[in-house]
Order: sequence, then structure tokens, then C-alpha cells
Amino acid sequence: MNNTKTTQWYKLHINEGIASFAQERIFLDEQVRFSSDIAIYNELFTLQIAQGSLSLNRLLQAFRFVLNKHKVLRTSLMFNNDNSSLKQCITDLHKTFTITMNQTFENENELQDIIYQTTINPTLFDLSTGHVFHAEIVRHQTSLIENENSNNEYITNSDVLLIAFHHAAFDRASSSIFFNDLCLAYNTNAISIEDDDKSLQYIDYSIHERLIDMTTSREFWYSQLEEYNLESRLLLPVDRHRLSNDHRSSSASVTQISFDNEISQSFLDCASTHHVTPFQLGLSILYAFIFKLTHGENDLCISCLNANRYKPELQNIMGMFISTLPYRARLDSHCSFDELVEYVREKCLSILEHSHYPLQHILANLHVNQSNISFLETVYDFITISSQSDELSLDGASFKQMSFERSSEVAKFDFMLTFIYNPVMEHNRLSFHLTCSRDLFDESTVRNIGRRLEYCFQQIFASNENINQIGTCFTSLSKFNLILPEETEELEDIIFCRQSHITNEAPASFSQALLCHNECIDFTPHISQVPIYNMPFVYHFHPHHTLSVQRLCHALQLIVTKHEALRTSLVFHTENNRLMQQIINNSQNINTLFTFIESIYATHEQLNDIIHEEKYNLQLFDLTQGLVFRCHLVYYKQISSNHFLSEKDIIIFNLHHALFDFPSMNIFLHDLNQAYTTGQLSYDNNTNLRYLDYAVIEQQMSMTGASLFWLDTLHNCKLDQPLSLPFDRYRLSNEHRTGRGTSVSFDFGLDLSHEFLLHASSNNISLEHLTFAIYFIFLFKITNGQTDLCISINIDNNRYRDELKSIIGLFENVVPLRCQLDPHWCSHQLLEHVQEITTNSMKYSYFPLQCILDQHSHISKHAFLDTSLEFISCKNNNTVMIGDSQLILGSFLFNDNEVEILSASDFSLSIYHDLNMDQVSCKINASLDLFNRKTVENISQRFHSILHQLSTAMIDNQINKSMYELSLTLSNEQYLTQSLNNTQIAFPSVPTCIHHEFAYQVMKHPQKLAVELDEQSLTYCELLYYVQVLSFTLLNEYHVYPGEVVIGIMGIEMAGGVYCPLSPRDPQHRLHALTQQTQSRLVLVHHLTKTKFDDDIISLDIDSILNINDIDKKGLSSVIVKDEEIAYTIFTSGSTGTPKAVQVRHKNFIGCI
Repeated sequence: MNNTKTTQWYKLHINEGIASFAQERIFLDEQVRFSSDIAIYNELFTLQIAQGSLSLNRLLQAFRFVLNKHKVLRTSLMFNNDNSSLKQCITDLHKTFTITMNQTFENENELQDIIYQTTINPTLFDLSTGHVFHAEIVRHQTSLIENENSNNEYITNSDVLLIAFHHAAFDRASSSIFFNDLCLAYNTNAISIEDDDKSLQYIDYSIHERLIDMTTSREFWYSQLEEYNLESRLLLPVDRHRLSNDHRSSSASVTQISFDNEISQSFLDCASTHHVTPFQLGLSILYAFIFKLTHGENDLCISCLNANRYKPELQNIMGMFISTLPYRARLDSHCSFDELVEYVREKCLSILEHSHYPLQHILANLHVNQSNISFLETVYDFITISSQSDELSLDGASFKQMSFERSSEVAKFDFMLTFIYNPVMEHNRLSFHLTCSRDLFDESTVRNIGRRLEYCFQQIFASNENINQIGTCFTSLSKFNLILPEETEELEDIIFCRQSHITNEAPASFSQALLCHNECIDFTPHISQVPIYNMPFVYHFHPHHTLSVQRLCHALQLIVTKHEALRTSLVFHTENNRLMQQIINNSQNINTLFTFIESIYATHEQLNDIIHEEKYNLQLFDLTQGLVFRCHLVYYKQISSNHFLSEKDIIIFNLHHALFDFPSMNIFLHDLNQAYTTGQLSYDNNTNLRYLDYAVIEQQMSMTGASLFWLDTLHNCKLDQPLSLPFDRYRLSNEHRTGRGTSVSFDFGLDLSHEFLLHASSNNISLEHLTFAIYFIFLFKITNGQTDLCISINIDNNRYRDELKSIIGLFENVVPLRCQLDPHWCSHQLLEHVQEITTNSMKYSYFPLQCILDQHSHISKHAFLDTSLEFISCKNNNTVMIGDSQLILGSFLFNDNEVEILSASDFSLSIYHDLNMDQVSCKINASLDLFNRKTVENISQRFHSILHQLSTAMIDNQINKSMYELSLTLSNEQYLTQSLNNTQIAFPSVPTCIHHEFAYQVMKHPQKLAVELDEQSLTYCELLYYVQVLSFTLLNEYHVYPGEVVIGIMGIEMAGGVYCPLSPRDPQHRLHALTQQTQSRLVLVHHLTKTKFDDDIISLDIDSILNINDIDKKGLSSVIVKDEEIAYTIFTSGSTGTPKAVQVRHKNFIGCI
């Protein structure tokens, strides 16, 4: 390309030739992507006379002058079917060109309609005849009346001049050339121009560009798009989708945002500081914005428009030069904005060298169809407006350029962002124009996207203290926030008040719907006969304290009357597929709205059975009738005759969880005390906020910010894949959980609790975040290094507004907590990350779980719900005052750590912080469907071990140790591992041989097993005997001097020979070659290998000599073998040629063991 830039291009003196690459692209695009009913490449300029008048004759003469000079404005384009090429041909249309003047307008709306109709008029141009330029006078009604006697020779104030070009003959840079020549021709009254032999015409450029050597550029663009999925579309927030074979309507949804001088100047300063152009900085911002808008898409490819006038002689030629090129960026979510800007700068510089390479060649090299290319639908452009570009003066008459109404826009692409910089403007010098196809985007969606892009700008360039600034040097791209400030505070705009139009029926709340859905889906009544939603609270009396049953019953009636949730039914309506709640009213008999029963007990076992019944009996509540509250008085031995409860009596308040959560108990007890003491309960039935009202309001709430947060947080999260916990068995996909579970609890203890509390307070973090971080470390270790961990957290008290804190009801939610950790992080890095993700997840925890799940409707099984986590911090105030009586909250008499409990999830961890004792404890619940009790105990021990390791690291100030250095191995397992690995045996340092060490082991362990094969075995003593028998034979009969395989090996060594193993699987010729290479004097065989050797090789059948009883053992002692001598020879496989013999000495072998 450098040679091309230095080579002078000359005029070719031709009138016809092949079309340019740019013309081909425009011609093809108009045919392929759009319907012929609407034009999309009509480039229109609308100039209204602001002062003075124009002579029509001189204007026509000036137009003909310009058309004569710039032949591209009268050049036809025709497709040649013979050679499948697009041909251009210069015509003489300038000689007969006329100005159209047949439309008038009375007001602004009429003018805008004329402009729009001209913009989309498919018959305005005819490429086949060279009609690519159009001029039209649109007269204002007022000027038409004033000049009716002038024979239309002049156009005056308020009249409009429409000038249009077809994009195949015109680009943005051509506009200044055209209007400069038009002004010159009009002002000088020029008539004609001599044909300039030296000045290039556009047709000359079309020929020259095809002579460029593009080999390097072809290779460059192929490498740029290699392995990119060209048909994969960006996950932009479209309102609807277009089928691949649908034509575009060209209708546009548009928004425009202008920036104040502070942001405009900050933008320019940033570009200067980073040594980048405004185009490159704007592109960097777009990449960061799309990365966030698509929730983390990191392989982004968009189209950018390049002027492509890469030679000086092209600067003054009118025509279509713009190239559309793919700019692909592979982003790292952890890189900073400054790093992204540098990356984009290098990317743009590399592309600049190859910007002349035509798009159609790029696509052809990739063998793809242009109509399905995704990056062609997302386009970026940056326009810098010259100082006089919006002003035009023709011999005293001045014009102002009119702006189009948004409705006049044409959408050439699905998503196009254009930055506009106008340096001469006093305000709003920098702006952007977002034009999207209405086929995909609604107007409101485009406005919303534009507002988010503006907020992205503000985070980088604004100094407003109300906006969180992005540190461009260090802050990663993932920290950009697209949630608008007003969306962050969307909860503050909600007004919770009595809904006067709601009498007693409304849809169930999100929490209720979720609870009932889980009960239906997750549990099978035939398998698990225990519900999970009975909430019994058991109280006994302080010694010598009593309570009036009559007053208690009256107080409960008042509570049920005030808190209508305690008499609300839940019924699923099949006709509208909704769960509905309805307040049950019975003014005649309030006692029928709740259950009040009495019974007696004599032993702890009987009381235990009663409490167990309250907890697990399916029949106690009836949601369809609104029976969700019961009071059970349990007397000791007999029902009181004076209707007073006393010391050993028990009160059980039992409520169904669908209308009651744990924080509701404080409200219940407060009102119970007031009602019992005063005999009345103050409330306004007309204005009091009810749970029913809350359910209606929450379903009308705007949750845009929360929705965007959860979409972004869970993008690409494998929600359907469970964590790789150490399961003992698995549940089938169609198998319901039984609900049977097991639980293991343990206290941190005083010292461990103190260490964690101290570390949390000294580092200004919450104990909740610290324990969550530890749990994620534990999950990372126990799942064998899983780094993308998504679990659920229970939000037990989701009363996010003060108005809700006095309402009894169910305000729970479950939300995901996703931790994407780096295994190389140390503990404090993970802690910072967990602190951030937990804070954000809690901030948007009002977003209902079912709405989160709806965002991922393609997933049928949400596995993250199977692993849950909760942190409970409370003061165990077990004492309650009812009137003058003190009640004490009791615990279940049966073991809370029993073998089988009710388990709603597969694996859950609950962490408790007792504020009274300032101690921490935890409980692990696990489903017996998947885990054995022993496995859960083992997991608990490993979690305890991690806690102690981290505590030690805190004490030793080594909290920066990598997570890799933490171990799940328990102390007893470490000892066992060390024992198993401790296989070293101390051999004497004096020189010795293999058979000497063997004899030493025989003396040391004569009765230990030495050889074992299937059901046969030999002790060391027995092995020595057979070895000596063979050795004796080798010495006396075969004169070997200085089997069974083990016997054979050791016999050869003891006789002073050299052992060489041969495989009976080898072919006979290989065995013969090996014995010849080693010069073997004797081969030990047995009955199965006798036939392997020829008669010329001496062999000994080991089976025939092992039965010899009379041997002279003293003969063996005369054999002298030194440690320097060869012990055995072994051959290589021979895979690379002839097998090679490797000889090993006694001392080498002894050294190895």
C-alpha cells in the first residue's frame, strides 16, 4: 500500500469502465437488504433561504457547470449479465438537467413531510440512465403569493432548495467539494468548463484501485476475522426479532444526546492525553458500552466507516469512496478503560494500512453470504463538522441548513451510532446520534439505550459529585454501570398506601407464589408426608407467672381482626392461571377465623409428641379457607378450672409460612401485649396498609434497574449445572426430592469467634461478608477448583421500606449470589470481591426470584437453588412480656441435630451470630437423597478445618496467602498420608550387592510374605530356599560364575550371574537375536516356554530343579561378587531400530532403593 500512496495516478481519458468497489457495495446492498419500495440511499440536503433571493436561471446554470465538471454526477451504473460485473458510463445529462419546482408548503409540518417523502422516494433516481443528482425548489405559500407576477424567475425568503444525491455517486467528503464549486459557479456566472486533461475523474479512480496489489491486505483481513462467528448477532436489548429472509422497512427509531462543554472538553483532553483521535476514543467508549449492554460479550465486531481517500489526488474528487470495514475487538473484562483505548488505537492503526480492501472481498474470502453478516448491522461513525459546513452564500443570498425531524430518518442499519463534533458551536459541541431500525427497537428502548450511553460518558468525563466516577487507569470494564441513577433509587419513588379500589381480593405476592410453587414442584406428598411451612412458636411461663385464657383469646381476636393476613386464603384460579389471596370476613363469629384448642400432657414424651405434631401435621392449616393461624394451650396434667395458664403450662402459636415470616413474630407479640393489657388494639381499617395492598403495589413497581442488574450478573452463568459437591448418589432428572435431610451443627468457639470478629472490625468489613468469603473458599476447594460459583441466599426480611415494618406477612425472597473467583487470589482479594457482589445482590434483592428465573426461561432446572446460604444475626431475647406475665421461648424437646430433618435444598449453610454472646455458630443441612450422614459430618469437619487455617493466617498476619495453599485434608488424613508416603528404608552405606540385601531381609523377616500371585505366596524363608536350589544348580551343573521369575532373578544373582529378562510374547527370531547379542550361556525356561528356543541354545527347566532337597549351601558362599559388577541387563523396545542393551550394576540398583 505504501507504494500505491507514492505512485502518481493519472487521468485515463475514458468514459466507461467497471464500477468502483464502493459503488458495487452500495448497488448490491440496495438490492439484497432492502425492499425496492423505499429508497435508503437518497442523500438529501435541505437549504432554506434566510436572506436575499436567487435567480433560477443562474442556479440552473451553476448546477450544469458542476455536473459538467464532476462527471460522476451524470454517470450511469448498469449490471452486465454477460460477465456478472457492474459497469459505469458517463452520460451527457448535464446538458438537459432541469430543476424540479412543483411542490409548495404552508407550514413546518408540510415541509417535513415533503422532505421525508423525498428521502424515501424510490423513483427519485435512476442509476441505469445516470440520473444520480436531483435539485428541487419547494416554495413557501407566502413567497408564492408575493412573487406571483415574477414568472418564478427568483426564489426568495422561506423558499427551500432540496439537493439530493444517490449515495453511489456521493459521500460525506463530497459535500464540501460540491457546494464550493456551486458557489463559485453561481457567483462568477460560469457557463462551461474546459475538459481538464490532468484532473482525475471518479471513473479513473475506479480503474486504478483495481490495479493495487492486495495480497497483504487479503491476508490481514482474513487473520482479523479468523474463528469469528459472523452470523452470531450481538445480544442487544431488542424488542422483537427479524427473520433472516425479511426485508428491512427502513423505518427508524432515533435519539440524540448533546453533551455540555465540560464533558465535551474532557473528551477532547482525554483523546489528547492518550494520543488518540476522537474517532478512536469514541470507538473505545462504544466497545465498553456494548460490552456492558450485552452483559459481557467480549468478542465484538462492528462496522466502521472510513473516508478512504488515501491519496492526495483523491481529495478533490466527488464520488463514493467510503469503505465499510469490520473492527473486531476481543476484550478482557478485567482490563481498564485506558488499556482498552490503547488497544483500540493499535487496532485502528493496523487497519488504516489496509482500509482500501473492499468489504465484498473480505466476505468472499470468508465464503459467507453478505445478507447474514451480523457486524454489518452495527455501525459506528464519527463526524467532525467544518466551520462553514452549515452555511451557504450565493451572491448575497444566504441559506440555513434545516435539520430533519426524527420521523424523517431512514435506518440503513439495525444499530448505528454517530458522534458529531462541531467546534464552532458555543454549547453542545459534542453529541451523538443513535439511529436504530424500528423493525427491532421501539422508540422508548432507543431513548433508554441513549440515556445509558450518556451515563457511561458521564462516569468517565463528568466531575459531578452525584455520579460515581470511573477510574480509567485501574477500574475494569466490568465496573462500568449502565443502571441509571433514577433506576438505582427506583424503590424510593414507590408510595405504599391503602389501595381503596382493592376490597378483599388480589393476586398473591411474589413471595407467596414462590412458596406455593416450590411446595408443589419440589416435594411429592406420597413420598414426604411432612410439610415445610408450619411455624410453631413454643412458650412456657416464668415461675409463679400466670395468664388469663379469656383475655388471651380476646387479644388474639383483636390481632386477627387487625392483621388481615392471619385470615387470608390462598387459592389457585385455573381460569386465569394465577394464585389469588382473599381476606376472609366473618363478623358474626371471629373465633372461626383461627383455631384455638386446649390439651394436656403429663410427661416430656407426650409434650414432645404434641410439639412434633404442630410442626409436621399436614392437616393443621387450610389455605383455601384462610385458616392459617392457631393457638394451642397445653396444660400440665389437667385443664385449669380457673381458666388461667401457669408455670408448667405451654402456649404454642402456630402459623402457616405463606402468610407469616419470622420477623412478623415481633409485630405479633407487640400487638398481643397491647391487646392483652388494654383490651383493645388501635388501627384504622380505612387507611392501614395491608399485606394485600403490598402484594398489589409490588407487582406494579418499576424494576428496570434490578432487572438489568440481574441480567448482567448472571450472564453466561451455568445456572442449570450443580456444584461438584462430594455427593454419594445423584437424583434423576424426573425424580422429586423426598424432603428427608440431615443436619450437623457446631460452634466456632470463643477463640475462633473472637479472631473473626476482630479481623472484621479491624478491616472495616461485616462479619457476614467475611464468613461468605470463607464459604466460597471452602466451595472452591471442595468442588476441586470450580471458579464460577453460583448459590442462592435467603432474604428473610425483605421489608425494604419503613411502611412495611409493621405488617404481618411473608416478605422473603431468594436471590442468586454468584462469585467468579480467580484461584490465584489471596484471601483479602476474594473478600473485597465478595463484599462487592453481596452488597449489590442485597441492594437488588427486592427483584422477585421468579422474575430472575424468567430472564433465563430456556433453563428448566435452576441448580443454583440447590445450594443455599444464609447469615442470621440476632439477639436471642427469649423473654416475652404479655401483660404482667413473663413468657420464655422454648426450643424443641427433640434433637435439632437429629438424623433426619426436613431439607428444602440439597445443601445449605446457615451462619448464626449471637449478639448477646458475641459468638458464631453454623449449621449444615443436606438432603439424604444425595448425601450420607457420614459424608455431611466429613464436610463439616473440613469446613471447620478451613476456619482454623484462616484464623491462624489472621493471627500470623498471613491472610495474603493464596487460596491454593489452603488444604481440606484433615489432621488424621495428613498423618495417614505421611505414613503411607514414608517408604524410605535405611540401607548400609558399605558397598553391597542385590542378593546380599535379599539375604539380609530374609534374616530380618523370615516369615513375612515375599511374593504373592493370586492365591499363591512365598515367605522370605521359602523364597531363599528355592533361590539357593536354583543357584546351586547353576553353579555345579552349568558353571555360572562372577523361574518362576522372582526365584530365577535372585538365583542368578546369588550364583554370580547377570540376569536378562526375555518376554515369551516376543517372536522366536527376536529372542534368538537377543540371546546372541548378550552371548547368553544359559536360558531359564519352564514348561510353557521350552519350545521358544532352538537346540543350539542351552536351556534349563526351572520346574525340574526346584524339588531337589540335597544341596551344598556352602558352595554358594564361595561366590564372590562385587558391587561394581553387572547385576542385570535389560533391552529397549527397539521401536526406533535394533533393541539396545542397558546394563545396570549392583551398586546402581542398591542406590535406587
